[in-house]
Amino acid sequence: MGWMADETGLEKCAANHVALTPLSHLRRAAHVFEDHPAVIYGTHRKTYAEYYDRCTRLASAMAGMGVQPGDVVATLIPNLPAQAEAHFGVPACGAVLNTINTRLDIDTVSYIFEHGEAKIVLVDSQFLPLAEAAVERMQGAQPQIIEVPDNTAGFPASGRYPQYEDVLATGDPYFEWIMPQDEWESLALNYTSGTTGRPKGVVYHHRGAYLMTMGTVISWRMVLHPVFMAIVPLFHCNGWNHTWMMPLVGGTLVCCRDINAGAIYDAIADEQVAFFGGAPIVLNMIVNASEDERRSFDHPVEVFTAGAPPAPATLSKIEQLGFNVTQVYGLTETYGHVTECLWKAQHWDGLGTTERAKIKARQGVAFPMMEHITVMDETMTQIPMDGTQQGQIVMRGNAVMKGYLKNPEATQEAFKGGYFHSGDIAVQHPDGYIQIADRAKDIIISGGENISSVEVEACLMDHPDVSLAAVVAKPDEKWGEVPCAFVELKPGSAEDEAGLIAFTRQTLAGFKTPKRIVFQELPKTSTGKIQKFELRKRAAEL
Repeated sequence: MGWMADETGLEKCAANHVALTPLSHLRRAAHVFEDHPAVIYGTHRKTYAEYYDRCTRLASAMAGMGVQPGDVVATLIPNLPAQAEAHFGVPACGAVLNTINTRLDIDTVSYIFEHGEAKIVLVDSQFLPLAEAAVERMQGAQPQIIEVPDNTAGFPASGRYPQYEDVLATGDPYFEWIMPQDEWESLALNYTSGTTGRPKGVVYHHRGAYLMTMGTVISWRMVLHPVFMAIVPLFHCNGWNHTWMMPLVGGTLVCCRDINAGAIYDAIADEQVAFFGGAPIVLNMIVNASEDERRSFDHPVEVFTAGAPPAPATLSKIEQLGFNVTQVYGLTETYGHVTECLWKAQHWDGLGTTERAKIKARQGVAFPMMEHITVMDETMTQIPMDGTQQGQIVMRGNAVMKGYLKNPEATQEAFKGGYFHSGDIAVQHPDGYIQIADRAKDIIISGGENISSVEVEACLMDHPDVSLAAVVAKPDEKWGEVPCAFVELKPGSAEDEAGLIAFTRQTLAGFKTPKRIVFQELPKTSTGKIQKFELRKRAAEL
């Protein structure tokens, strides 16, 4: 065994064993980056010292209102400074942060309030009607509302509830943060989309969020003082943990209430934003921006995209505009992104634009903080890495949730075999890179043949007149089901159904081509994901 066999007197103690938590990042940044810009939103410009002070006052105020360690504090706020402050201030009083999707219906928000047992909810004035209606429907104890007005955007205080700034003013700037004693303690509660029933409550721990921030800095090749724009909603996997990450590198968080192409270009040109994450719909927004929305800039912009495999055509176009896109992949249950299409310059730089884009659309390999991510079949056996055979993406590592709140059966099922089961169907290439074929529920089985909706969508997106496309199964008497496409055309396009179907036949096998194409605006979630369950209903009615 050697000299290490005798470890007499070696033990964990306060000096050598500290619970990992992203709260440590801001406590450090308040001293190391004291005068550096931390948060920007219009005229709201706070240094790290000021950011820390506001988060401390929030933590103190919450404790003064009776919030105990382990209690849940919810928010209904867009990507604004108060939402960022809640990410530190709420856990700094020992509470668990529950950021709620502002676009959910009243019944679902009421269910989340009830299921999560929120004690307090911070509510942007725009969403007061939603919060009030949701509270009224509750059967149990109701959360106390604190209103967060936004006068600059035309959402002034209603005067019916305590105001956020007034609450901060009651806080003690010397309040001692309640740091976790065990890094397994709960940090955040996030709810899944719940498209097939009640949403599940996903519980994050401090360790996972801390390691997410570390792994992301490495994979995004960040150096000190990056300027980052929060486009991914902070109620979606806590914005992929990027807000917790910014103090680690003394970064500047640029907030934005309403995400549109003009706002993105303005932030890049005016604030020198060089990093942001977003769904493929954000990439489409940038590519299809009008001339009056575009702004010139002379620095590279790094983009993480996830939520659905972006069309190679979109990737090709956006890179010509000065954006370097990296495809990442993950789920609510994994704190956000856990795989990346790590670029192999020596192998891929010399490829043509189309081939490069196809490779960039892969989900790739595990982030540094993950232990193992691969594709297995139903027997939990590794599939052949031939780019053809399919299985389910499974993963294990520190950035996997604690489990589903109050749902041990679903938790046990998700962790079966020692891995988290994603529900995403994928292939693996010979180099081990994962590429999603489809969500299990999105595979179209036509006459016994499996059709990937992603493949058909990518083909449609290659058409110059197509802005966005989604493909779902349409019931069919002969084949069981056939592909049905829903398409958003670019303004001024005169393309018709027959022409687009003929276009797909140039690339796809006959059985894979859409049998119907419907032109309409696609229903989307607040994070830009296309709501295919709505399109399936529509297809079934055709």
